[in-house]
Amino acid sequence: MKTLKTSSANLTKDIEAPPAPRIADLGCGAGNVTLLLADRWPQARITGYDNSPQMLERAREHAGPLLDFAEADAAAWAPAEPYDLIVSNALLQWVPDHTARFPAWLDAITPGGTFAFQVPGNFDQPSHALMRELARSPRWRDRLGGELRHADAVLAPAAYLDALTAPGITADVWETTYLHLLPGEDPVLDWVKGTGLRPVLTALADDPGAREAFLAEYRDLLRDAYPAGPHGTVFPFRRVFAVARKEK
Repeated sequence: MKTLKTSSANLTKDIEAPPAPRIADLGCGAGNVTLLLADRWPQARITGYDNSPQMLERAREHAGPLLDFAEADAAAWAPAEPYDLIVSNALLQWVPDHTARFPAWLDAITPGGTFAFQVPGNFDQPSHALMRELARSPRWRDRLGGELRHADAVLAPAAYLDALTAPGITADVWETTYLHLLPGEDPVLDWVKGTGLRPVLTALADDPGAREAFLAEYRDLLRDAYPAGPHGTVFPFRRVFAVARKEK
C-alpha cells in the first residue's frame, strides 16, 4: 500500500479542485485509490469505474452517499457527464492506443478541471524484457508468444505531453524511479505476479505443470538480474505521471 499511496499522492498533490468536485476514478480496482481521493476531497461525489466484476464487488464494500462504483471499460468509456477531475492510476498500460481516448475525456473536463494519470514505465527493464524473451522462446512461444504487452505499452513522457497539449489545455508530464528494497527469497517474482505476469498466469491457469515450469525458468532469470543484497533486493520501478488542466 505504501507504493500506491506514494504514487497517488505524487499524482494529485498539486491538483486544485472546487469545494465539492465531481470525480471519476478510471480503473478503480478494489477501490484503494478511490478511498484516497475521498480522503483528499471529502465533499466530492466520486465514481470508481472498472471492467472487472470481481474488483467492483470488493470496491462496493466502500460505497457510501458520495462514493459509488460502476462497470466500464476504459477502452470505450465515454463520460456521460462533466467531471472536475478524472484520475487513472496504473490502468492505461492495459489499454491499447489509450491516447486515442484522451480527447473525449478532456472534453468532459469542466473549465478549470483536471485529467491526471500515472502508468508504470518499466516495460524495458529486465523484469519485463526477460519475461517477454522467455515467452517468445521455442518452448513457450506457441502458448505465450502473443500474451504479453510490448515495450511500447506505455509511451515516452514527451509523447504523452504531445498527446495531451491542445488549445485550452496545459499539461505537465514527469517521471520518477522508485528504488524499492524488497524482502524475501524471490521478491521481484512475487511483485510481477500481481502486475505484468498476470497474462501468463491466466494463459497457463489450466496447466499447473506448465505454469510452474515457466515460473521456475523466469525465477532463475530474475535472480541473476536482481541479485539479493545484505538488506534485501533492490527493484527500480519507473513511473510516468501526467496532469492536464483545462483553462477556466
